[in-house]
Amino acid sequence: MKKVIKLFIILLISIGVVGLISIFLLKDLNFGLDLKGGFEILYKVKKTDNKKLESTDLESTYNTLVSRIDKLGVSEPEITIEGNNIRVKLAGITNSDKARDALSMVADISFRDTNDNLLMSSNVIRSAKLSTDNAGKPAIALSIKDKDKFLEVTTDISKKSDNVIVIWRDFKEDSNSYSNEKSICGSSESNCLSAANVSQGFSSDVIITGNFTTEEAKSLATAINSGFTNTKLEEISSQTVNASFGVNTLNKTLYAGIIGLVGVIIFMTIIYRFSGFISSLTLAFYMFFVLGIFWLIGGVLTLPGIAAIVLGIGMAVDSCCITLERVKEELRKGKTLGNAVKEGNKMSFASILDANVTTLLAAIILFIFGESTVKGFATVLIITIIVTMVIMVYLLRFILNKFINSDYFNSREKLLLGKYKKSTKEKNFIKFTKHCFIFTSIITVIGLFMLFKSGLNLGIDFKSGTDITIIAKNNITENIIRNDLDSLGYKKIVSSELKNSKTVYIKMNEVLNKSDVKNLNTYFNTKYEAKTEIGIVSNLVKRQLIKNALEALIFAAIGMTIYITLRYKFSYAIVSILALLHDLLIIVFVFAITRLEVSSIFIAALLTIIGYSINNTIIVFDRVREGLKGKLKLNKDEFTSLVNQSLTRIFKRALYTTITTIIPVISLIIFGSISVFTFNIALLVGLVAGTFSSLVLAPQLWYIIEKKKKVTK
Repeated sequence: MKKVIKLFIILLISIGVVGLISIFLLKDLNFGLDLKGGFEILYKVKKTDNKKLESTDLESTYNTLVSRIDKLGVSEPEITIEGNNIRVKLAGITNSDKARDALSMVADISFRDTNDNLLMSSNVIRSAKLSTDNAGKPAIALSIKDKDKFLEVTTDISKKSDNVIVIWRDFKEDSNSYSNEKSICGSSESNCLSAANVSQGFSSDVIITGNFTTEEAKSLATAINSGFTNTKLEEISSQTVNASFGVNTLNKTLYAGIIGLVGVIIFMTIIYRFSGFISSLTLAFYMFFVLGIFWLIGGVLTLPGIAAIVLGIGMAVDSCCITLERVKEELRKGKTLGNAVKEGNKMSFASILDANVTTLLAAIILFIFGESTVKGFATVLIITIIVTMVIMVYLLRFILNKFINSDYFNSREKLLLGKYKKSTKEKNFIKFTKHCFIFTSIITVIGLFMLFKSGLNLGIDFKSGTDITIIAKNNITENIIRNDLDSLGYKKIVSSELKNSKTVYIKMNEVLNKSDVKNLNTYFNTKYEAKTEIGIVSNLVKRQLIKNALEALIFAAIGMTIYITLRYKFSYAIVSILALLHDLLIIVFVFAITRLEVSSIFIAALLTIIGYSINNTIIVFDRVREGLKGKLKLNKDEFTSLVNQSLTRIFKRALYTTITTIIPVISLIIFGSISVFTFNIALLVGLVAGTFSSLVLAPQLWYIIEKKKKVTK
């Protein structure tokens, strides 16, 4: 007993330490717009001469945006190139109009002498590119457009004692000076890009040499190119999230998450007693490593990322349940506690590995083919899967073995693992083969009817248009805001909703431009002292969003099919994908019936269910495969019994896992932010559908397919 108490105290201290570190990590994480507030804008990059866009054009434009953001003072900007688009996320920024104006400007490249006098502008230069000097060292090649002007300037400078041409980006007469910035010229701290000695006049292309590294020379060439107006930025979507709104979402999400975790701990302790309690406590290590890795890679946590963590918790607890149920099975066979634990760990590992690898494969494919929200979700999911395999498999087993080796639980198996029957009665699942499709059929018929009748209630992410949330200082009404918009000339209002007495949400088909956004911000601020959150999505974004989501889903399905076929058989793979499709369609049908809004975060919910459903289905099929091992042919009764036995053994585990995953989701629905309500509803529906398909539909479909091959007449 003393040894158990000592081990328990050590464990609690360790959890306390990692818990405190996790709190600091959480505070130090970078949060996305949806959790912190800020401004996001997506640009389509085009050539001004309508020629083909090159990678160098994108790099130059990217570099220009980086320099502009530096001036805004944003500490953790996200700038990503997505095909021919550039997405900019500025979390924490409060003045979206200022940010939009600054980002849309082109860099001002100028050539000056050491006294800061303007010699020539960027229109003298055609382009700059990485090159080498006569010694093979990195240099920058300048292609000259106005050779007469360039010859005049370089000849004049070469005759002076201070024969230096200084290249500036965004030179400000009241703040920049070469005499003050000479020592930092060429660094990120200065607008001074380079200072080149000129020994003679040049009337042709020239090479700028110096002690450049390849990266420095490439960076300078890109910086110079950023001043040429050979590209233009077309705003195709934007979103403004009020800081207080984002912080409120974060606080509510964290609060709901804590309540959900407490619920999981209570449930696991009731079902598995001491082992369940210890398993729940190890979630602290799980969270520590997930947050730690995410912090190390400089990730930005968003609501879809939190969804991936929720899914990860479900998978982590699932691995605990698989192992503990296996241990109980070995105890039923009459084995000692030590041997039962050893054999249970061994037998459960293959199931856990296959389930996690399948989900990992899907996450990697989603990361490769997805963009923005999808990529962020996939990143967190990859981390949670890796941590699950390390922490919830190896570390948990290590901790439990320490307690078991104390010999205190040798005659106290129920205290260690909870109640278990000495034998389990086989349940006849197969007899429900025909009936199991009734529920799905009813939902499908009603869902299809609603889809054909009214379609989905699509948000602007899928429909293009504008979302406007007006948060006033005093009470306002829907009609007042509608009348205001009407008087301003905005007629295409699709819907309006009073969120509370001071907040109105408007959805309109019209895609507002930069001027419209400024006018609305000014109007509502002046009239109601209101803050406006405006989200704009163009038709181009809508098409790309749908295209990227479909590509990611298709490739994920193909990847999972190949893996499951290699590890199992093609029949397992095809049934798993059909079950997956069933789960996704059920979510779509429920949203069609309830008329809940479908937005981009809806995709994250579908992705979450993909990971959960495939994980659960693989666990079920692993038990079926284990029962079939070495059995080529069976009679009908033997085959039916084998499937029934597999499902009987796995049923409780699957049910417990679903409950432990649903607990935090329900907590998020009740206590979380209203902004993610529909997301959590989609998760809840998907979790229920996923459990149903894994335990009922998938085995039944597999039974129908394989019965012809396995059953002898």
